[in-house]
Amino acid sequence: MKRVVSVSLGSDRRDHCVETEFCGIKFRIERIGTNGDLDKAVELIRSLDGKVDAFGMGGIDLYIQAGRRRYQLRDARRLAEAARVTPIVDGSGLKNTLERKAVIYLQQQGLVDFRGQKVLLVCGVDRFGMAEALVQTGAEVVFGDLVFSLGIPLPIRSLRTLAAAAAVLGPAVSQLPFRYLYPTGERQEKTAGGERHRRYYDASDIIAGDFHYIKRYLPEKIEGKTVITNTVTREDVDLLARRGAKLLITTTPEIQGRSFGTNVMEAVLVVLAGKPPAEINSGDYEEILEKARFMPRIVYLQ
Repeated sequence: MKRVVSVSLGSDRRDHCVETEFCGIKFRIERIGTNGDLDKAVELIRSLDGKVDAFGMGGIDLYIQAGRRRYQLRDARRLAEAARVTPIVDGSGLKNTLERKAVIYLQQQGLVDFRGQKVLLVCGVDRFGMAEALVQTGAEVVFGDLVFSLGIPLPIRSLRTLAAAAAVLGPAVSQLPFRYLYPTGERQEKTAGGERHRRYYDASDIIAGDFHYIKRYLPEKIEGKTVITNTVTREDVDLLARRGAKLLITTTPEIQGRSFGTNVMEAVLVVLAGKPPAEINSGDYEEILEKARFMPRIVYLQ
């Protein structure tokens, strides 16, 4: 049995373990949260290095990316360098393939018509593949990178502006402690709400992107909204239903009641590919995704 472990900076209340099968290969998939403790995450990776088949880097990305430029996050580099033997991935390879493919699939199958829909993508540099696909399908996208990550009330309304903002801010932002940019640890379990964020939710037909950003500032009512995200638990699904969301779509498949993060599923694909992540290209991911039959999870909430 292959073993995949996601070491996350997130809350340990979201820990989960399942045994399942992909392409005829049995997997044990674990998610271990460290409550925002970077040192603990580094030590955990070191202790398991060489003893598991692949790591997922949860609750943090190795890079922020817009267009052709990308900037490595200082804290993420510490986690990546802790794994000397076992391959470690952050989910970015899957975001640029699976999430892009999921948006196109939803449009082509008539499940979601993005044309003319107002979409709030809470962080575009985190999921640039999804960002490009949403624009390609004709959605009117607002990128909340400055609003949700840095607390700057300036929505971004084009891919070009997003890339320009990343070019200006990326070098400095990538050196900040990650906890200043993203909810980690217990902050993932709390919904802060807030009027300054509510207007972006209210103005949107579709709310998309990282669930922890979505949840952190989720208004009391999002009636009739569609949410496109991943990494949701049963409690998260119930939360969205109580607040009035109409439809939940996760880009990663459901496994025993849980939609795992892209870092976990990319780690699974690395094992299936049988070669180091640096040698896997987008075509390889596309081929394995077809064989593994990864399909979006669609849940009607009302």
